[in-house]
Amino acid sequence: MTSHVAVDQRGAEVVFTELGWHYPGREQPSLNSVSAHIRPGERVLLLGPSGAGKSTLLHAMAGVEQDPDGESRSGELTVNGVDPRDARGAVGFMHQDPETQVILARVGDDVAFGLENLAVPREQIWARVGAALAEVGLDLPLDHSTTELSGGQKQRLALAGTMAMRPQLLLLDEPTASVDEQGAAELRDAVERAVAQSGTTMIVVEHRVGLWESVVDRVIVLNDDGRVAFDGPTREVLGDARELLQRQGTWVPNWTPRTMAPPARDEQATPLLEARGLAVSRTQPSSRTVARRRRRERKAWAKGTPTQADIYRNENVIPAAADIDLSVRAGQALAITGENGAGKSTLALTLAGLLLPCAGTVHATKALAGDAPADPSLWEGTELITRIGSVFQHPEHQFLCSTVRAELEYGPHQAARRGAGPGVDEERIESLLARLGLGGIADANPFTLSGGQKRRLSVATVLASAPDVLILDEPTFGQDAQTWRELVDMLVEELERGTAVVAVTHDRELITALNAVELRLGA
Repeated sequence: MTSHVAVDQRGAEVVFTELGWHYPGREQPSLNSVSAHIRPGERVLLLGPSGAGKSTLLHAMAGVEQDPDGESRSGELTVNGVDPRDARGAVGFMHQDPETQVILARVGDDVAFGLENLAVPREQIWARVGAALAEVGLDLPLDHSTTELSGGQKQRLALAGTMAMRPQLLLLDEPTASVDEQGAAELRDAVERAVAQSGTTMIVVEHRVGLWESVVDRVIVLNDDGRVAFDGPTREVLGDARELLQRQGTWVPNWTPRTMAPPARDEQATPLLEARGLAVSRTQPSSRTVARRRRRERKAWAKGTPTQADIYRNENVIPAAADIDLSVRAGQALAITGENGAGKSTLALTLAGLLLPCAGTVHATKALAGDAPADPSLWEGTELITRIGSVFQHPEHQFLCSTVRAELEYGPHQAARRGAGPGVDEERIESLLARLGLGGIADANPFTLSGGQKRRLSVATVLASAPDVLILDEPTFGQDAQTWRELVDMLVEELERGTAVVAVTHDRELITALNAVELRLGA
């Protein structure tokens, strides 16, 4: 049964007939015999566990899914009666990773890019650009640099660029995943206004039902094996499928999975990493300057000679966040929170030694640094591997290998080559694969995984090396409730082992589950 809405020809009609998708090298298909008829103007929430094929289905509807040998796809899929590859002008698609959609250097130009490609008259372009930016709440000058945007701001920019093109079919893949709670509500409201005014057909993939429950009129639920389990009006499906959705891990309203109890907070726990008077910025010296500084400071440290330029300082740079004092302690969790653009990810990269402070200091205590310098920005890669493990905001930025298993083995293998670790622990690798739901895709290419699977793999890669400090940027992004629970339990186990956990997050449930001290930026 499907919902009944007024047919609006400004919206696209989408029809799947026994649609399947089987990636080369995978044992199981991503989609299995999916059939549905989505009428013009319908607003659909697509649910299912991580890896069930939701993103694959969106990519197929957008006409951007890769099938070079013509053997991955089976069945039929049409948008407005034609193959999606022939209907791209009618489809607007916002990916899980907004970074991949930022094309030009200035905010206004980036939103205008799609309109120019659609040959929209010049006199109409800038009015539509301004309206789209206002709709998503991105109040920035048109000449603002896109490289200076936070992850959440880039997500809003991507949505603005999509909305400005006034598509007949709007596809949203986890559109609020990297946005704070207030920003998520604003984005949802902006989408609702846009589709209501235009009659656009909308299909959104989200794990958190409550955010979109009042917006959509239809819900389609996929099984673990990529088949349709439920399809019908929102309230009816959410009632009938509640038990299945909870078992799958969908975040249904008024339910949070139970996790392991975190260790009690101990203010006397051993400090591992400290920041004092810290100011951070994405604006950094050239790579040549950084390399020269590292060589000079390493030599000075080896001789025991203090130097004047111990930390790079640039008074001309406007910091993303400043006046930060914090202590990262063994067996304790620290949550870094704040609105999008507050400097959370920049702070995380600075604590990890991957960016230089523009003021203040980051200092590793002897308990963490051991026989390495106290300044983490001077550490070599192999010194970092077993001391600080970092999960970046965008998982793809840290993938180096051709298979999931090889990614997990890479860090321990590199550490062992340099005498900084015991080598690959196969038992630990197998445990990580099994607990994070990656066992069945251990031989798959990391870049073919779903967004949620990529995030779990990025967390697993640092856990495989067992560092003393974990610095995780949005570790629960794109996770269904069951994989969220497994991730949380693994982080609690790390805390009990004495590992320090630093998490940049908008996830209030995660903060509570880890009993984390909260550092809110921009407050």
